[in-house]
Amino acid sequence: MTVFNAGQPTPVDGHGGVVTLVEASTFCLSDALGDIHPGSSQGLFYRDARVLSRWELRVDGHHLEHLSVDQPEPFKADFVGRKPPAQGVADATVLIQRRRSIGAELRETITIHNLGAEDTAIVVTLHADTDFADLFAVKEGRVGGGRCESSAAGAALHLTDRRDSGRGLVITADRAPLVHPGSMTWQVVVPRRGTWQTEVLCQPIIGHHAAAVTSDAGTCNPTAKIRHWRATTTRLTASGPGLSGVLARTESDLGALRMDDPADGTTYVAAGAPWFMALFGRDSLLTSWMALLLDSELALGTLRQLAKIQGTREDPLTEEEPGRIMHERRHGPASDQVLGGHVYYGTADATPLFVMLLVECWRWGVDDQAVSELLPAADAALGWIDAYGDCDGDGFVEYQRKTDRGLANQGWKDSWDAINFADGHLADPPLALCEVQGYAYAARLGRADLAQSLGDNDTAARLRAQAATLKARFDEAFWLPREQCYAVALDGRKRPVDAVTSNPGHCLWTGIVEDERAAVLIERLGAADMDSGFGLRTLSSTAGRFNPMGYHNGSIWPHDTAIAVAGILRYRHLPGAVEVAERLAGGLIAAILEFGGRPPELFCGFDRDVFGSPVPYPTSCSPQAWASAAPLLLLRSFLGLTPDVPARTLTVAPRIPERAGTIRLTDLRLGSATVAIEASGDNVKVEGLPGDWRLIQS
Repeated sequence: MTVFNAGQPTPVDGHGGVVTLVEASTFCLSDALGDIHPGSSQGLFYRDARVLSRWELRVDGHHLEHLSVDQPEPFKADFVGRKPPAQGVADATVLIQRRRSIGAELRETITIHNLGAEDTAIVVTLHADTDFADLFAVKEGRVGGGRCESSAAGAALHLTDRRDSGRGLVITADRAPLVHPGSMTWQVVVPRRGTWQTEVLCQPIIGHHAAAVTSDAGTCNPTAKIRHWRATTTRLTASGPGLSGVLARTESDLGALRMDDPADGTTYVAAGAPWFMALFGRDSLLTSWMALLLDSELALGTLRQLAKIQGTREDPLTEEEPGRIMHERRHGPASDQVLGGHVYYGTADATPLFVMLLVECWRWGVDDQAVSELLPAADAALGWIDAYGDCDGDGFVEYQRKTDRGLANQGWKDSWDAINFADGHLADPPLALCEVQGYAYAARLGRADLAQSLGDNDTAARLRAQAATLKARFDEAFWLPREQCYAVALDGRKRPVDAVTSNPGHCLWTGIVEDERAAVLIERLGAADMDSGFGLRTLSSTAGRFNPMGYHNGSIWPHDTAIAVAGILRYRHLPGAVEVAERLAGGLIAAILEFGGRPPELFCGFDRDVFGSPVPYPTSCSPQAWASAAPLLLLRSFLGLTPDVPARTLTVAPRIPERAGTIRLTDLRLGSATVAIEASGDNVKVEGLPGDWRLIQS
């Protein structure tokens, strides 16, 4: 998910650890004391711009000493510190709490506790500054200074952008501070065994208009939103150690990553914090697919958002083409300079994934009218696959960037060196990725099913014929007999790129692989050079470019492992498939538990026998949408859960690992039906299924 033309993100934890708060288009990065340090990548970010680059609390001029930090919700944190004891005194008597929440603004309650036997006089100072830097500039570590003007106006501190971009920040407090440019100060006396408190509000200004301030009473405040989300989603529990906590964390994080379109009220999912709090094509689509188990409305909102900005013309700078689904959308002050526009379309896989998700929503019972409204966008996407995706007419979807500013690689492994041969040298474009062919195959088959349900048998027959041809040609062109695996891609000379990677796991997921190939491919993916013990490596440890600390060349991505497991379990009827799936999933869950129940975007691909705990990747996003949703896909896959609301059937084929215990789903919404499922081992009980439905168990 590397941002176009931006390289790797800079670390955000250079001051003793990072605490990330996220709520829709707002996120905040600070240290464990709650401070935001100038010169770092920390800050308060709103709509892809940093609106606070310094936020430091001092008590009597002292830095606080860290005691603890608690994060009860993705958008809230409680920082606890103390004023250092006086010289020669053993114990501190002044405790400081900073309770912070973010929504469209940052709200912080500062409480000073005097635990001593005497009243104490204290000077509390809050230093604030900003650079209004674009998110890309912060991410790349190329931020300059001198962009902010700070002024005091009564009890408010105003920070404004010198470039007259209409951006600003207003800081106010309820306990009448002394306000100077860059700071607020309170001179207070805290009574013995007593407290002093103030609430500070940081309100962004965009286009000379202040962002709407959320209140605890409002339905749009983050607490109310997350409560509503939990009340309307499927309840998931598992009796295995730690698993219910993982599922609860998944629900909370996905709830915080939702974004609302004020124009039509639709809700969609952002890709992840801190650097990807925006609509992304493949990330939002894959996350929505995985999250269907929780809520199908999130997928519908994502589809509607992407359809609204689907390509309609040819533009080499943004790589827009008719029918193409975009890669990412940004709102920052420098988006035009970095992306060539606020919307960039350089992706090969989002377009077929759009069709796949629409069909899956139909199967999960999304309103027929909503599906019908999106059918023209799906057909335009299939048109792009035929007319633009297959740029040389060989039947495969290829990519090659249109200018030197575009992404060199346009699949999910989009770093510059991600597609390479076994000996380590890079593949030359145009490139046809194996998983993209699988997505195109599944998109055509799915749209064919939809066409047949609408009585359009000619379209259904045409698409199925195209899919069958692609499946046969794919096997001929991509299969590597010696490696017992599919090539990750075909290069510009149509040579198979022969490195063994995790990408063929996505091919299993889409069903483009015949059983005969699947049997040996599953065994190959489960081999020691691919299975790290904590999940599936992106690249074989025997490959020339393997690096366990590489972004796409040996690391482990939770969503990637989850998709591979889902693909393997699609072939659960093959000997050994369930065992490989259990081993890969068990290793990944062990890693997630080590990360406190929140899977990061990626982590290093060292062998579990070498390091007993997973090694973090320093610039990994967390929470990150498709990583957060990965446990949901694992759960669905081991349940063998396949609803078909139009056909009024529910297929459940559980293969629940012993360590997972008993899985329970309640309030699972399938169209107008609401069902409950309980499963352990290969046993399942389903309640609430309407009488005219058919339950299929295997």
